[in-house]
Amino acid sequence: MANLTCYDIIKKPVVSEKSMNQMVNKKYTFIVHKDATKNQIKDAVEKLFEGAKVEKVNTINNGGKVRRRGYTVGRTNSYKKAIVTLKEDSKEIELFNSLSK
Repeated sequence: MANLTCYDIIKKPVVSEKSMNQMVNKKYTFIVHKDATKNQIKDAVEKLFEGAKVEKVNTINNGGKVRRRGYTVGRTNSYKKAIVTLKEDSKEIELFNSLSK
């Protein structure tokens, strides 16, 4: 497996109605590198966001959706999503606080 840095592992946050509602329970959703493990995701979140203490990480592999343009059939890109749950005594992630207002 390739040597991944924190910035390679966490690609971008997921900004949707469902992910914003989960922030009340200290659950944050990110798009992550396909080869990243749960331990790597945990370490990356704790290093990138100061004061964040990760309790657990749930990952979901999403395959690409089938799309058509006339006779041509193709697929969108597949991706991996991680739902990170923070501990009760952890600081909240500042990035998401500015998005929810």
